[in-house]
Order: sequence, then C-alpha cells, then structure tokens
Amino acid sequence: MISANYNFTVTDRFLRYVQVNTQSDPHSKTSPSTEKQKDLSRILVQELLEMGITDAELDAFGYVYATLPATSGKTNIPVICFCSHVDTSPDCSGAGVKPLVHKNYDGSDVILPDDPTQVIRQKDHPDLAAQIGNDLITASGTTLLGADNKAGVAEIMDAVHYLITHPEIEHGVIKILFTPDEEVGRGTEHVNLAKLGAHFGYTIDGETLGSLEDETFSADAVHLRIQGVSQHPGFAKGRMESAIKIAGDILAALPKDRLSPETTEAMEGFVHPTFMNGTVEEAELEFIIRDFSEAGLHEKEAFLKEITNQVLTHYPNSSIDFKVMEQYRNMKEVLDQHPQVAQYALEAIERSGIVAKQMSIRGGTDGSRLSFMGLPCPNIFAGEHAFHSRQEWVTRQDMEKAVEVIVNLAQIWAEKS
Repeated sequence: MISANYNFTVTDRFLRYVQVNTQSDPHSKTSPSTEKQKDLSRILVQELLEMGITDAELDAFGYVYATLPATSGKTNIPVICFCSHVDTSPDCSGAGVKPLVHKNYDGSDVILPDDPTQVIRQKDHPDLAAQIGNDLITASGTTLLGADNKAGVAEIMDAVHYLITHPEIEHGVIKILFTPDEEVGRGTEHVNLAKLGAHFGYTIDGETLGSLEDETFSADAVHLRIQGVSQHPGFAKGRMESAIKIAGDILAALPKDRLSPETTEAMEGFVHPTFMNGTVEEAELEFIIRDFSEAGLHEKEAFLKEITNQVLTHYPNSSIDFKVMEQYRNMKEVLDQHPQVAQYALEAIERSGIVAKQMSIRGGTDGSRLSFMGLPCPNIFAGEHAFHSRQEWVTRQDMEKAVEVIVNLAQIWAEKS
C-alpha cells in the first residue's frame, strides 16, 4: 500500500511528458523511426539520475535502461522489469499537445476548446461512468493526448520515486525499460535483453482500471506490390492494365459485413488495409491481419491471397508480389507456462482495493514480442482511453492506482520468493 501522506508525482510528470512530441513514423527506415522520441527519453534519464539511479542510460536506438537495486536481503527474488513506450501513434497529431485537467468530472459532455466539434460524451465513452468525481485529463481538441503510453511512463517513474523514497519497502532488483516505436510495431526491434537482465516483465500500457491483459492478437502485416501495364492513354485500348485500378478492385472485393475492424469485436479477427499508393504502372497496398490464433491468422492471409488471385484473372499481363511479415504473436502461449506472473499482478491489483479483471486485448503490446523473446510479459492497466484519437483521456486517480499496483507488485515478488 502507498503511504497515506505520499504526494504522488505521476500527474505532474504526465502533464510534462505529453508536451514532448514523440510521434513515431511507420515509413521511416531508421531506429528509432524519429529522433524526436529521444527528446523525452533524455528527460527520463536525467530524472532517473536525479532520483539516484546511477546506471540510467539512453542507447543509440532510443531505449532507456535503468536499475533499481534490491532492498531485500533475499537472494532468490527474480528480477522483474516494468516497461512502457515513449512514442505516440502516427494516426493523430502529437505536436503541440495542450493537456487540460477537468477537476471533479461531473458526467456532463466535455467540449474540447481548440476544436469544439470534439466532444467527449459519456454515451460514446462508457468507462466515463466510473470516473464521476475524478480529475479528467484530456488534450485541447486538435491533437491526441499521449496517455498511450506516457501515462505508463509517468506511472513507472512515480513508482520508482516512491520506492527510492521508501527504502523500508522490501523488493528485489527492478529493471526499468522505456522503448521507442511500439506504435509502429518495432518496439522491441533493438532491445538488448541480456543487458536488461530481467526474468519477468510487465508492460504498463493497458486501458481500464484493474485490468490485466495476458492475451493479445497474433499479428502479421501483408504488403502487396502490384505491377500493372502502362500505356499512353490515347492508345491504351486492350493494352493498359492500371495498377491503381487493380488495387481498387482488391479493396472493393473485401467483405463489407465481416472481417474488418469496424465489423468485429471480442475474439474476432480482421483484415485491414492501412496504406495505398500508386501509379498506373505500379501500386502498393499494405494490410494488417489480426486473429487470436495463428491458424486463424493464416486463414485470413489465404483469404486475402485468393482475392488477389481472382482480381488478377481480369488483368492477365499484370502481377502481384504478396509478402507476409510476422509482427507479433499471442502472449498467452508463453504466459501460461509461467502462471505466477499473471497471478502476482492480479494480487497486486486486488491489494490496491480494485476489482481485478483478467482480459484479452484486441491489439498488441511490446509484451507480446518480449514474451516470445524470453521475457514473459503481460500488460497492466495505465488508465488510458480512446487512444490514437483527439478524444483520448485518462484520470489522475487511475494513474495513481497504477503507481500503487506497481509498488505492490514489487513487494509481492519479494514476499513470494
């Protein structure tokens, strides 16, 4: 439990962090994909050093590593890691974020002042019903807020601050990891797990208060390069085969009532086009494929492949290069082999006076890949909601509870060892 007289720093940290533009770029070939992500990472390193963490560092790829030494005399406590990502989604602007604190939220509509068409309504955000009386934090209407995942970053930083200032709390060695490029699927691309030296991990990147996510989508990306036949349009009869039209035919052939993000929920997967570019001669299409089982993933890829083959029958002189790229896999396969990782997190949530909810997530986290890289890593709530949008929000109270859960979890690993 957090001391009753502790002055949480999480909200002040969060309000500062979200004003740093850390948007990642899915089309960049560099690591990190944008150098501006390091602007926040450098701040985090400096703050960790000022707290007394002597080994905090930022590497060339944009990863922050740090170690909180053990306070327990036990030598058999597994090393645990708390992880969040510094980047924000490329789906919505992260430049010039102006965070607003709406104290004592009363349930009424929240009109965002810089774009009054952006109205946060309880009917559109059902989780707001549980936030009456809390301090709601939003952006101003023209940008996302950045709670995904700067809420998690701020919560880890405040938990570290609390543990340092309360050395009487017994815990083992704790590792801190802040990653870049999670939003573009490359959050673990250059992580050095040997350097990190942790046995188990937790991403702090979830939504609803009390949630623990130990199951994610499995995910692949599909890239189509369409080679058409270009001719002068005045002399094109019977000869031209437009790559743009081929791309359009593929998109038009996708089902309208199923297999899309807008028509699926719960444990249903989807095929989702995310990018299109082209000329008459050559075009590109990019898709993300999602399913909770690998077999379902492959079925959807085969379905998309069949669509492309059928479309090509109408364009005999054109071709399509169909490339599948693995992104991440359902973490549950790994976490089921280490049940204590989720069990201890659920206990930490309950100790915080919250009803724990063990859930699956229609998405992925850095923990998905970390689990398969050898660091079993479920996802704990950070309190973030409506992420990747201008109506993103979080509350001070939920962030403070996340700090408490992190502290409790550090204690539980020491107690159980």
